[in-house]
Amino acid sequence: MPRKGLFYAFLFKIQYLFSLTFGKFIPTIKMKKIVFLLMLGFTINAQEVINLYPAVAPGSETWDWKESEIKTPDGNIIAYNVSVPTLTAYIPAKSKATGTAMLIAPGGAFHILSMDSEGHMVAKHLQANGVAAFVLKYRLVQLKTSNPMAELMGKMQDFKKLDAENAPVIELAIKDAQTALKHIRDNASKYDINTDKVGMMGFSAGGTLTLGTFYASEKSAKPNFIAPIYPYVPAVDYLKNIPAEKYPIFIALASDDNLGFAPANAQLYLDWKNAGQPAEMHIYERGGHGFGMGKKHLPVDTWIDRLTDWMKMQDYMNKRYPNQWEVGRKYWELEEGAKQNEARARRDFANLARYKDANMKTGQPKSGKNRIVFLGDSITEGWVNADKEYFEKNEYVGRGISGQTSPQTLLRFQQDVVALKPKAVVINIGTNDVAENTGDYMEEYTLGNYRSMIATAKANGITPVLASVLPAAAFPWRPEIKDVAAKVFALNSGIKKLADEYGLVYLNYYDRLKNKEGGLSPDMAGDGIHPNLSCYKIMEKLADEAIKKALAKK
Repeated sequence: MPRKGLFYAFLFKIQYLFSLTFGKFIPTIKMKKIVFLLMLGFTINAQEVINLYPAVAPGSETWDWKESEIKTPDGNIIAYNVSVPTLTAYIPAKSKATGTAMLIAPGGAFHILSMDSEGHMVAKHLQANGVAAFVLKYRLVQLKTSNPMAELMGKMQDFKKLDAENAPVIELAIKDAQTALKHIRDNASKYDINTDKVGMMGFSAGGTLTLGTFYASEKSAKPNFIAPIYPYVPAVDYLKNIPAEKYPIFIALASDDNLGFAPANAQLYLDWKNAGQPAEMHIYERGGHGFGMGKKHLPVDTWIDRLTDWMKMQDYMNKRYPNQWEVGRKYWELEEGAKQNEARARRDFANLARYKDANMKTGQPKSGKNRIVFLGDSITEGWVNADKEYFEKNEYVGRGISGQTSPQTLLRFQQDVVALKPKAVVINIGTNDVAENTGDYMEEYTLGNYRSMIATAKANGITPVLASVLPAAAFPWRPEIKDVAAKVFALNSGIKKLADEYGLVYLNYYDRLKNKEGGLSPDMAGDGIHPNLSCYKIMEKLADEAIKKALAKK
């Protein structure tokens, strides 16, 4: 690969940005005549932005220029004149956290940074999958006008000068990456990560930076795994010096890479593999250079999914705080289970098959015993698993199904309640209605389903006990749902009004269990939703009192 490789990478970036804006790729010779009219300013929706250095970054003390950004009409953000290196942190919810971190270096030939397609969009994807992601804004070569594209077109006449400008800045960029990795590891507790699960990935020049940082760092400071994406791989000897310790690598690029990077990347893969290192490479037939998170409606669009699949295989994606039903299960078992649930939901919306055999085995109530059915979702299902003795000794029957909403519970009310001939039924449903598991949430629709269950129970001589929905402040599986605590409070008010209207007992878990945020505290439920045994023990006392009161009223 000639020394002009990085320059051509930058040239392609300009052409690529133009193609995003105007819909076609412009040959290099015509690029000189193009003037970009771009909008300034943008806002990052992220958790935290961290300055890497407490004062001026070492090595750039004399840099007095101001960082700027330009925004293309399609929303792609480009940063230039970066002199103050920063990290933008995307930290996953605790319920999704894997303990893995990823430092992300956008590309741009060390002159510009493609902050969205090769930065923030990648970070958001990883965050959604439980990875603490950090977008690195590293130092760049200075551009002296407010029109960086036009200015750099002029520099294209002197490749040697441009390459000479890059060399010292690359060294500073490596220092920025090393400082970023140190910050991430030094703040492992704050970010809830494992210091031995810190990776680095980069695009184009960012991929070069990823490789450079890996080789320039001592063992204690190296990223634990790397993912260079269509990187420029310089023809230098140190790339052959692959450590003996385990350092997995993931490489992705397109065979039709406009800069001809495929052969050098293939050799990088072979060198890594021949050194006995875990190595995976994806060379897509089409995609060009700089595809990032853009959509081309080609197989290359799925590269980020292949990366996360690879990270799962390397045990970087296991949940740090698994739910009780996830403990001891591999990622592929959980994924297969989710697929089976989706398929089952299509053919059996109410999951009528879930307790079909169990209901037949249960048979009629024992003489002199008051059978009580607990009807609900995962909170009820988990209760039976957590304290079987409580249900067995009291002739209580658990009929909870994880993820269910009130319409699904109503559909199975006949077989899972009426057919069992209980004296009473404790109805505890609605959490997943608010979470919109089976559609938009409408409080009156949920309460309407309650009315139907009440009517069915009373028509069959069964006393309904209406339990409050447990406190919840957020849903780990549906973080986009807003105002959860307020919606749960309002739903419980509606359930209580129904109990008063029908003269039924209202089983008030909510007031006893809620914290100041209107949710469940970690000592009651690790994920804020599903109770632990100590929480269930509190619920048992409340349930027993409510059932006793309901049967006495009959």
